[in-house]
Amino acid sequence: MKVVLSTLNAKYIHTSLAIRLLKAYSEKEFDIELAEYTIKDPVMNIVSDLYQRKPDVIGFSCYIWNIEETIKVVDIVKQVMPEVTIVLGGPEVSYDTQHWMERIKNVDHIVMGDGEETLHHLLQTIEGDRKFHFVYGTSYRKGEEIIINPGRPKIDLNTLPSPYRFAEDIPDLGKRIVYFETSRGCPFNCQFCLSSIEVGVRYYDIERVKSDITYLIDHGAKIIKFLDRTFNINRNYAMEMFEFIIENHRGCVFQFEITADIMRPEVLEYLAANAPPGIFRFEIGVQSTNDVTNELVKRRQNFTKLSRTVNTIKASGNIDQHLDLIAGLPDEDYDTFRKTFNDVFAMEPEELQLGFLKMLRGTGLRVDADKYEYKYMEYAPYEILSSNKLSFADIIHLKRLEDVLEKFWNAHRMDHTLKYLMKNEFDSPFDFFQDFGDYWEGQGWQKIGHQLEDLFLRLHKFLEFRGVRRMDVILGLMKLDYFMNHKYKPRTIWWDARLTKDKWSVFMKTLAEHPERVSAEFAALQLDERGLQKHAVMDVLPFDLDELLKEDDTSLSDRSDQQTLLIVLYQQDKTERPRWFTYKLEPAALL
Repeated sequence: MKVVLSTLNAKYIHTSLAIRLLKAYSEKEFDIELAEYTIKDPVMNIVSDLYQRKPDVIGFSCYIWNIEETIKVVDIVKQVMPEVTIVLGGPEVSYDTQHWMERIKNVDHIVMGDGEETLHHLLQTIEGDRKFHFVYGTSYRKGEEIIINPGRPKIDLNTLPSPYRFAEDIPDLGKRIVYFETSRGCPFNCQFCLSSIEVGVRYYDIERVKSDITYLIDHGAKIIKFLDRTFNINRNYAMEMFEFIIENHRGCVFQFEITADIMRPEVLEYLAANAPPGIFRFEIGVQSTNDVTNELVKRRQNFTKLSRTVNTIKASGNIDQHLDLIAGLPDEDYDTFRKTFNDVFAMEPEELQLGFLKMLRGTGLRVDADKYEYKYMEYAPYEILSSNKLSFADIIHLKRLEDVLEKFWNAHRMDHTLKYLMKNEFDSPFDFFQDFGDYWEGQGWQKIGHQLEDLFLRLHKFLEFRGVRRMDVILGLMKLDYFMNHKYKPRTIWWDARLTKDKWSVFMKTLAEHPERVSAEFAALQLDERGLQKHAVMDVLPFDLDELLKEDDTSLSDRSDQQTLLIVLYQQDKTERPRWFTYKLEPAALL
């Protein structure tokens, strides 16, 4: 019997751990192929590929991001291959199974919960006596009747064969993200999350985990993302894994979801001292700093301890952090969410993701939707439209903020500029992003694409429209950020004023003849005028850049205008970031 296990990933670089787990468990008994697509692939292309594989059974792994596209594929597959048995599984169809069997008439079976043992038993039954009522953890059709069998006990994870060692995966290990699990389940009971439904946490044997990670690194994996809902819940397990990865990473990057307020001080100290720069990335779900909201969704969180963890990690400079917020949780209105946003942004995480509450099937919050007067999308991703605390107008307003937050802060295109603006020109980070987002949409910019120069020009236009105290300082910082966003020496600039040829020549000659006036580091580069011409860009800033960036209070209103020559060098090795230097100018240098 030919079996194809398939899924539609959100992006090409993603891989599906689920279908690999299923294949590893059943491949000794069945002929199983994996077929991964993306939600952007044309449906007919997917169906054509599946058709040519000549399957007897097709299984689809279903999530909120792919369910609607998967349904389109299933319906066409059944038209062109009516004899094929269609099986669905995954978190999106494991709850409200009756609904899915009724909605998708072309689905023959749904696997609920852990799928490895259940799918194996189902495949045996499809090929054998077809007594589906014995296959616990599945649903099936009996004529017009839908039968949902009792659930199956949770599987012992250490009985599962490794899903990471398929020879056909090796050529792409370095090109795609490898998803990895060391455990299943979550100890917490957050009512908006599917993980709260499973009681307890199950672990893989740690030596087996180390062996699989070593294999992946040996065969070229570049990014491994752990799917564990709370990687650090078991302090000893997490610590041993951190130590192992630090000793064996060989340049591979590892991403973890951690709960920051339970991170032990000794673990923090170890990571701060030993984590290699750029190897670890932590994802931390803050969601809300509103105590009433957290209590209503049964979320235990100590924001003081969470902040300590985030700030300690940030101070080490070794680990990037991605913090998540959810707008629309119970008792969170526009004003309290503003406070949540500012509370979290004060820690200046490398990324701050603003998401909107999704009423996932199976979660407690969806069951209690009427209690909070939630209106939400009928189809995936089930995003809320309004609540008794947050109107649809509020949500539209926040989505404008989210748009510019992604383009400007999370993309790190102008960090120096944004930090100055939020400290000196706006009441808070929230107000900056909200005001800019409103202006952005008012200009219709959300409908068009953007080059790097466009983003700088549009921020500049917004600031001119709004009015700011020190546009000269802001423009200088924007110049620095613009230069630092290029791997190569830029051929064009977006601002009008530029150095005259005469001033450029004077500065070139001075830097080549007296590089020590800039710094010992600059002098050590031993650049002559030709080298500077080839690798450097320069501009005069009407303030002391070094003083500005080292001050906690970055206001220049009471400071004399010491002008600075900004020098940015682009390296011959294009993999290196550009370096910038400053040279304080005497007034005579500008004549």
